[in-house]
Amino acid sequence: MEIQLQALIDQIKKDGVDAAATEAEALLKAAKAEAEKIVSDAKAEAEKILINAKNENDRMVKSGEDAIRQAGRNLLISFRESVTKEANAIISENVTAVYSSDAFAKLVLNAVEAWAGKPDAEDVSVILNSEDLKSLEDTLLAGLKDRMIKGVTLKANDNFDGGFRIAANNGGAYYDYSAEAVVDMLSNYLSPKVTALLKEAK
Repeated sequence: MEIQLQALIDQIKKDGVDAAATEAEALLKAAKAEAEKIVSDAKAEAEKILINAKNENDRMVKSGEDAIRQAGRNLLISFRESVTKEANAIISENVTAVYSSDAFAKLVLNAVEAWAGKPDAEDVSVILNSEDLKSLEDTLLAGLKDRMIKGVTLKANDNFDGGFRIAANNGGAYYDYSAEAVVDMLSNYLSPKVTALLKEAK
């Protein structure tokens, strides 16, 4: 009886140990699988973070490069506008200086000679503002004496500040030598050249 009881105890122990070992093995296997999943998920998350970081870095680098390019373009445009504005101011000052000097009367006379000398030019009118006409009238009348007989007339018009205009053939042909028109013409002539020089300076 005692032997049977001992055998029963031994069997219970053995069954308990085997069950515990099986349970431990199952737990260990589950823990290992969970650990592998955690590591795999962590690797995937780390890879995703790295990819996102690289993409964000690439985006920031491109954005920075674009901003630098735009800033360069803006600076060049601003500089070009500043140079053009300065050139226009210089042109305007020089045109005003010429139109305010003794050379102005000679300039008018030369222009009239060139226009009136054309075979098809008739009824040539020299148009100046009232102030210039008053100050230059004697000089122009003396210089244009022969031309005046052939149909050149002096007229006043206060629609422009300085310079002069020439009309021929009863207004059919017309040229504007006003200060504003000459400044515009010279500015338009110089602007492409200034732009070309700025491009060469890059």
